Amino acid sequence: MADLPKDLSTKSKFYLQAPAPWQLEGEGIILVYKFSKDWVEKFGHLPEHLQGKFKGGLGYLMLVNYHKSPVGPYHELLLIPGKFNPESKQSITKIYVDSEASTQNGRANWGIPKETLPFSWVEENGQTSIQIFAGDHTIFSCEVNPVGLPLPMSTSLLPIDLLQIYHEVNFFTKPTGSGWGKFAKVKINQLDPAFFPDVRLQKPLFAVKINPFRINFPVPDYEL
Repeated sequence: MADLPKDLSTKSKFYLQAPAPWQLEGEGIILVYKFSKDWVEKFGHLPEHLQGKFKGGLGYLMLVNYHKSPVGPYHELLLIPGKFNPESKQSITKIYVDSEASTQNGRANWGIPKETLPFSWVEENGQTSIQIFAGDHTIFSCEVNPVGLPLPMSTSLLPIDLLQIYHEVNFFTKPTGSGWGKFAKVKINQLDPAFFPDVRLQKPLFAVKINPFRINFPVPDYEL
């Protein structure tokens, strides 16, 4: 495993420094897709190094409420379109959190291209209502209603095997986690395609709400 370049491993003093590995606990919603290649290439917010390399596989939209993390509680919205050539690994192409410490550590630890925006996450009468804002503008909102009996869930069922490229460093990360989930009905009310890929153009295979869950983000392997 290569040593991490100094410009990534030496962090700013203005936020909490929390190197990998991370143990996290919380709740989350996963929408599982089989995105079309055409949609991914046109609407997936792909960085230049992923353009023209989409391979397929399952894609995920995830909304997460981390109750415990090394940088404290925070919320998250992310998209994994699927796998990309030539390594056949997944990649997070768009991700927002509401913690600058999470953003900076996510970039430095795993090459995850996090951006910071405020969230609203409200639980009421069994329904979860989530909003994400850019100034006074709502860029994403949805309502989530779980249904049915809880089932055991794990990353063996919905695997995550990431390759993120950041500052010309390849970060290989395979998070592992488990929890209890219910199938869910998810209604996306608002989505600004300038900020997040317009998943309303694709139909999810299914959605689950997992509560509670635990997940481990290990120290990644690096390739310079």
